[in-house]
Amino acid sequence: MDKFAAMEVFTQVVSAGGFSAAARRMGLSRSAVSKHIAELESDIGVQLLFRTTRKMTPTEAGLAYFERCRAILDDVAETEAAISDTDQRPRGLLRVNAPMSFGILHLGPAVADFMLAHPQLQVQMNLDDRFVDPVAEGFDVTIRIAELDDSSLIARRIVAARMAVSAAPAYLAAHGTPLVPDDLRDHDCLHYGNLPSSTHWRLTGPGGAHRVPIRARMCTNNGQVLRDGAVAGLGICALPTFIVGPELQAGRLATVLPDYTFGESTVHALYAPSRYLAAKVRLFIDFLVDRFGDRPSWDLVE
Repeated sequence: MDKFAAMEVFTQVVSAGGFSAAARRMGLSRSAVSKHIAELESDIGVQLLFRTTRKMTPTEAGLAYFERCRAILDDVAETEAAISDTDQRPRGLLRVNAPMSFGILHLGPAVADFMLAHPQLQVQMNLDDRFVDPVAEGFDVTIRIAELDDSSLIARRIVAARMAVSAAPAYLAAHGTPLVPDDLRDHDCLHYGNLPSSTHWRLTGPGGAHRVPIRARMCTNNGQVLRDGAVAGLGICALPTFIVGPELQAGRLATVLPDYTFGESTVHALYAPSRYLAAKVRLFIDFLVDRFGDRPSWDLVE
């Protein structure tokens, strides 16, 4: 038995919450993962996992062993990074997590270009709009677009995520153009997120902040779907310009209430603190900062 490999499989099983998820993450078969765990338990003479048909949880001994394994594997990774970084060439597997729309529209092409420049690198990219725990789920870099809570993770600013309120010219021609936030009450709006009993948009401009109740004709948790609805003339949307920027540039959407802001967030890259930051992580984040910069392509023209 390869003890080191078995320890790595075990930590992935606990982090992923199951054999199948760990197998997918590591590119192994489920039976191979199960074999590693069985051999590990047999070797140390301790049950590490409770298994049922629906759930897998670590035993008390398994949880303690998981913490020690993770610390050992992190030390090994840091040592290898310190050695391999001497030539500054990214290599090995880079695990990236990002929100769905930003990942599809912008991060995917960026990752492809980065990989072309660094042929010794492999990338595993997971697109998911939920807030993940990068350390627990084994990601090297997590892209997050939100106000950041205090945490032990290190955050580096990539680019601003500016919001824009917009609608199709045909919709505005048929229904009129809002001149002040209160005018939104009389319009169909396309709302991001779940639809509560009462939905409001908050805009800031002349006279301060305005909290306006809206009539949400469409509601979804995907910005690209809302963008497509707006282009089709269904109503007014409030979305990041990294989603609607090309439509604004091409005239398929027109800015509404230009003197008011819907808010602004920031695209950050999060990674775990380490004595030795791997070249693949450092160079990837540098690449994203250089690529998107302070004036990204989606904001060049409105």
